[in-house]
Amino acid sequence: MSDAMPLESVSRMSRDIRAAAATLSATEARYLVDTYYQMQRDRIRAGNQVRALAEQQEPHATVSWLTAQAGVLERRIKSALDVYAQASPVGRWSLSITGIGPIISAGLLAHIDIVKAPTVGHIWRFAGLDPTVTWAKGARRPWNASLKTLCWKIGESFVKVSGRDDDVYGKLYLARKAEEERHNDAGDFAVQAAAKLERFKIGKGTDAYAAYSAGRLPPGHLHARAKRYAVKLFLAHWHQVAYFAHWGKPAPKPYVISHLHHAHEIVCPNWPFD
Repeated sequence: MSDAMPLESVSRMSRDIRAAAATLSATEARYLVDTYYQMQRDRIRAGNQVRALAEQQEPHATVSWLTAQAGVLERRIKSALDVYAQASPVGRWSLSITGIGPIISAGLLAHIDIVKAPTVGHIWRFAGLDPTVTWAKGARRPWNASLKTLCWKIGESFVKVSGRDDDVYGKLYLARKAEEERHNDAGDFAVQAAAKLERFKIGKGTDAYAAYSAGRLPPGHLHARAKRYAVKLFLAHWHQVAYFAHWGKPAPKPYVISHLHHAHEIVCPNWPFD
């Protein structure tokens, strides 16, 4: 059997998938998103193995071939999910945002049902981004683990693109981080630092323990807070677009804006479409 045969088979299968991609069910899309990330992890691991074998001057042609085939299928899945995302207004909006590609766009569509999310708060809780929601021992997980992981990836992506001229949310992350650092230096998070020490076991020899003990949050904690802020804002805008696309009217404003007045509204970028 020639090496071209498997590639031809993958290409033929990918054409069939792409043709049906616009009408994927949410379950199918979730499966493809999970499969993509699993294949990506396996390909990276295999690539590391190839490099290690090459350095040791060991045979690695078969592993290299399998890694190449996995890369082809990975790209085909990404292409199919791009079609799936492009078929939806909120998917197209997501794709217009720097740092958000087809996999994340499709994953959000597949995991979030706008009918079950009358406010963005419902999405935040479902994604594990509501700090008031805790997971009690022995209780069912109160959030969707896959969506929470996806949101973590969104935050990491915003950090990576924060230096680009066309970025929006990465710059909001940087601005928020600078604000958090100012409050931290002023000791405004002392109560939260004490609560962290009380609720979690933190090694006394760590830099994190030293920071919490001094009434400060460590850099990693501030980084996570700033990322969470940017992701929650992105999801608020995602909800705004999805709500309008489904119901044909503006979405309710987040509670912190409409009732508590704790924040000013940041306009949704790239919406409405020209």
